[in-house]
Amino acid sequence: MNKNSSNIMALAPNTSNKRETVCIFGTGDFGRALGHKMIQSGYPIVFGSRSTQKSSLIPNDAEVLSHAEAARKAAIIIIAIQRQHYNFLTPLAEILHGKVLVDISNNLKINQYPESNAEYLAQLVPGAKVVKAFNTVSAWALQSGTLDASRQVFVCGDDMEAKQMVMDIVRALGLTPLDQGSLLAAQEIENYPLQLFPMWKFPILLSLGLTAFFFFYCLTRDIIYPYVYENEDFSFFIAISIPNRICPILALILLALVYLPGVLAAIIQLYRGTKYRRFPDWLDKWMLCRKQLGLVALAFASLHVLYTLVIPIRSFVRWRISSLTVSQALNNKTEPLNNTYAWLSDSYLALGILGFFLFVLLGITSLPSVSNNVNWREFRFVQSKLGYLTLVLCTAHTLVYGGNRFLSPSSYRWYLPNAYMLSLIVPCIVLVVKFVLVFPCLDKPLTQIRQGWERNPKYSE
Repeated sequence: MNKNSSNIMALAPNTSNKRETVCIFGTGDFGRALGHKMIQSGYPIVFGSRSTQKSSLIPNDAEVLSHAEAARKAAIIIIAIQRQHYNFLTPLAEILHGKVLVDISNNLKINQYPESNAEYLAQLVPGAKVVKAFNTVSAWALQSGTLDASRQVFVCGDDMEAKQMVMDIVRALGLTPLDQGSLLAAQEIENYPLQLFPMWKFPILLSLGLTAFFFFYCLTRDIIYPYVYENEDFSFFIAISIPNRICPILALILLALVYLPGVLAAIIQLYRGTKYRRFPDWLDKWMLCRKQLGLVALAFASLHVLYTLVIPIRSFVRWRISSLTVSQALNNKTEPLNNTYAWLSDSYLALGILGFFLFVLLGITSLPSVSNNVNWREFRFVQSKLGYLTLVLCTAHTLVYGGNRFLSPSSYRWYLPNAYMLSLIVPCIVLVVKFVLVFPCLDKPLTQIRQGWERNPKYSE
């Protein structure tokens, strides 16, 4: 079979209405769930089991035979059995010769064995055509029909025709097959279900570290300092006030960290004069988890909104307002409206509302169901242009909140500035550098480099 014909086969599903009989070795949870789903899709199913007595859990339309008898009835055999029980296949090697064996097994930990389970299966039954598939789909999802979270099925194998037969079954079940190449990819496919939020590890660890740092920072300034120097107990700030300081700080810093790697990448490309050289590994990994950083930032921004909404019902706030009212009544004096402060207050709130609105818009467009319905230019406009506008609005929101306190000595306790001042460092750096990169003298060569022009061809070697 030549390369072109195999590619055509990979793209064209089996259009025949007749379904071939499929054999499933194993009557466990996944084997039964997959068999039931395939029967619903029109496939005749025969189970191969040590016990030929039919259980009430087995689908009514399926046969239950011995392993040898079941294998003779089908060209495709799904091995729904764990690796440690594969030895029973060795005596069946002659019957399984030339048949397609679909390995669906997973392990208990990453790289548990030197070779993948699929490769081990191919060694046990050298005459069979082994294909790895279905290991990323759960039995519960097959039974309940809620396949949205696990609709993609990774498929790999050395025999193109066998792999195509399995991909046809995947499509018939309403799933999406993804061809991952030869059987050498099986190890990676088997490790995939064992990874716990791989792209979320860095954003979560970073946010936890920043949360701990700013918590103790605010604890020192807002609780310990007043207690030491003024003998006032503000320990109740831990419940609302301090979290409401930490959440917007982390939201702003993490949002800036979403766009900082893009700025660094632009500087590196300008320096090298080419786009045909890999970025450092740390920058590559950073850029890959920008979506997760943005969603964590949105979560902190949402918490800030919720904390802000409960401020009027706090006991401390109601006490302070009533004390001020009583004080003005006793002194027979009313404080006039400060128009400057009113403008600053309203501007601060307006910038926060607009910034959060765009923040939510960025989060919505990052969802696969939304991003799949927009073209690349629209997606880039929202995530890049509106993203930087969101960063500008949120930074301005923070500056208006406390811009007049930067030069106030009372704002520095134990020579420590307010925490929100620290949160402005990274966003301001990103915005200033981005503003400089927009200048025509830098933007034009950067655009040319990204279009394939090279100033220093040696860097692409």
